[in-house]
Amino acid sequence: MATFDDLLEEAGSFGRCQRRVFALLCLLSLPFAGVYVGIVFQGFTPDHWCRDPAVAERRQACGWSLADGRRLTVPLVNSSGVLQQSSCEQYDVDWNATALTCDAQDLNLTEVPVTACKSGWEYQYEGRKSFVTEFNLVCSDGWLADMYQSTLNVGFLVGSFAFGYFADRFGRKISFLTSNILNLISGIALAVAPNYISVLVFRTVFGFAVKGGWMASYVLLTEIVGVEYRRTVGILYQMFFSVGILILPPLAYFITSWRWLQVVITAPYMLFLTYYWFIPESPRWLISQNDSPKALEIVEAMAKENKKKLSRNFETLSEGEGDSSSASLLDLIRTPNMRKHTAILMFNWFTSAVVYQGLVMRVGITGGNVYVDFLISGLVEFPAAFLILFTIERVGRRVPFASANIVAGASCFIAAFIPDSMFWFKTVVACIGRLGITMAFEMVVFVNTELYPTFVRNLGVSVCSTLCDVGGIVSPFLLYRLAAIWLELPLIVFGAVAFAAGGLVLLLPETRGVPLPETIDDIEFPNRKKKDVVEHQQVTKPLKSHPTDDKETTAV
Repeated sequence: MATFDDLLEEAGSFGRCQRRVFALLCLLSLPFAGVYVGIVFQGFTPDHWCRDPAVAERRQACGWSLADGRRLTVPLVNSSGVLQQSSCEQYDVDWNATALTCDAQDLNLTEVPVTACKSGWEYQYEGRKSFVTEFNLVCSDGWLADMYQSTLNVGFLVGSFAFGYFADRFGRKISFLTSNILNLISGIALAVAPNYISVLVFRTVFGFAVKGGWMASYVLLTEIVGVEYRRTVGILYQMFFSVGILILPPLAYFITSWRWLQVVITAPYMLFLTYYWFIPESPRWLISQNDSPKALEIVEAMAKENKKKLSRNFETLSEGEGDSSSASLLDLIRTPNMRKHTAILMFNWFTSAVVYQGLVMRVGITGGNVYVDFLISGLVEFPAAFLILFTIERVGRRVPFASANIVAGASCFIAAFIPDSMFWFKTVVACIGRLGITMAFEMVVFVNTELYPTFVRNLGVSVCSTLCDVGGIVSPFLLYRLAAIWLELPLIVFGAVAFAAGGLVLLLPETRGVPLPETIDDIEFPNRKKKDVVEHQQVTKPLKSHPTDDKETTAV
């Protein structure tokens, strides 16, 4: 029986049609970057201090500067050995009952008791309005700002499961369309939300739809290209996320309101609705639904666009993939090697999300120029994809994967102890860490697919990748709450988990040059599989040479 891969080989593995679809779907990663890390600009927390209405009124009447009014409002506190004005306390003085004159700057307030802010805050806006300043999410309410990113990842978590099922049940194309409709509605609703509770609700829905659509398009793309192109296409598709990272800072620089920035991030999803007429349904999925005639019709159209001609009559097709109907969660932990793979991969998904999001969001609290720092750190992501493509077939998977985590961990540790006076050296080391964790994040996707047998592969990737969203939920709290204790403390935590992840990767088997496993026995007795491969190569080499690791499945 002919397989879909046989048909695709004749229609063109990566012809004009696939390149067109690839170019269209890659654009989806651009706004996804704004959704994922837009909190750096939308949730920017400027310098702030307690507001006293009486002092604010007198400041206008006397022509005081902000610094003059601030001196009468907030006390000095010791922060890491440096005296600075408090952000969350004020002098416990009723200035309305006090003769406050324009000469009040000479008052000695060192012995005056202090109290928590009573009448809100004033902000050093610097031309930017974020949801933090609009809803006063500072001091005791600072944790609510963390929820903005955490609720997004809650949406990611639910969306991964829901759209994974929806795409398998109703198709990749309809899932992509549904996602974009929800993206458009929830994104605009988020931009006009009247209060912070509604902001969090719409942010969750936005995350639910965005992640589901991004995954559906990733699956569709990898299902319509030949097996030898899947890995490269998948990595380059993720690289366009880095392009979105570079576009975000100039957008945020010119669009100073977090609400209008949200509108701009959402607007492309209106364009993506038109993709319904420009991208095909996955023929591979149609075959799995016993709709071979429709699949053949789509492949014939692809062949025509690729200027190819089908030479054989493909009346009966099979997907050529293992049946996953018998897959069970217990299969992931039933045997020793499967348990080991599952535990290590879950921890690496978690680590990649925590460290990556943490390093990105940290740019917004280091005190430098957030636009320049964000742009520089985004530039270092590009070499990650090329390093992966260059090393995985020459060196293998395990060593680059482990090295990427270890480099990220070492960079975090080193950067934490570099003094602020060596700003550029600290920035370079932090960027190396960003490069390492980006490479690790991109590698865990396809390494995950190579360490599970066919019948449980999609389930294994889905289950392990949920830890990515769990990591995204806790990352804002780790960063912002630990940074409130010591600015560099999050880097110590990130370094520790990255080191641990790199060490655990070394316990995984090398998969370069090894066929994808078909059964659990292939996982538990890998030497038997390698022996069979060597014997097969010795028999078939005089006839035809085949690379042993071309066969892949789609990562979901």
